[in-house]
Amino acid sequence: MSTTVTVTIPERLYRRLQSVATSTNRAVSDVLIASAEAALLVESADEILPTELSDELAAMRLYSDEALWLATQPTLSPEQQTRLTELTTEQTFRTLANMEQDELKKLLAEYDYSVLRRAQALALLSLRGHVLPDLNQPN
Repeated sequence: MSTTVTVTIPERLYRRLQSVATSTNRAVSDVLIASAEAALLVESADEILPTELSDELAAMRLYSDEALWLATQPTLSPEQQTRLTELTTEQTFRTLANMEQDELKKLLAEYDYSVLRRAQALALLSLRGHVLPDLNQPN
């Protein structure tokens, strides 16, 4: 179901929407709908995410394209990635000690937050008309 709404928007915003629509071969209305949905998704994230992360995701809408491309990179350090792998592997063979379980829980939360940041950056880049890399292809 759809509802038709007439909204007056600034000319500069319309030109930006039109530019993204042209570069992505989509209708301006589709770009506007996708932008609104992305904005509302971030707003609803406030209810389920830690405030700091929710604020960071919302602020990403103001990032430059260069900053967004940088945000698509993983944020776990190599040491954290190694430790996460060690703990997840180890838990298949034995019950982790309480301290290890706490460490794993924190690392998994950091990993999840990293994925959310990267996904938000990629979504915003896509909305801005950038062609995204095929992440299913080997490097």
